[in-house]
Amino acid sequence: MATAAKPATKSEIYRQLAEKTGLARKQVASLFDALAELIRRELGKKGPGVFNLAGLVKLQVIHKPATKAREVPNPFRPGEKMLVKAKPARKVVKARPLKALKDAVA
Repeated sequence: MATAAKPATKSEIYRQLAEKTGLARKQVASLFDALAELIRRELGKKGPGVFNLAGLVKLQVIHKPATKAREVPNPFRPGEKMLVKAKPARKVVKARPLKALKDAVA
């Protein structure tokens, strides 16, 4: 098996985008800051809870309800019961790849 290449760092991404677009590195960094703020606003309490990134990724806030503590069969020791702790309600951000990204990878 071939060794996997290391993922690009934030600085490398900014530099590569600056070279491809002809923008200054500071402009690319400010674009990412503005994009992060837009995503926070869309996924926040007052936003719709969904953000599409140019046909590549769909970010969505999922509300997971609270669960009660319960006893379930232990999968590793048949016949024994194990206690599953209660979990509070929470919001989880899910990222789904869209068709353009799936096609680019395939």
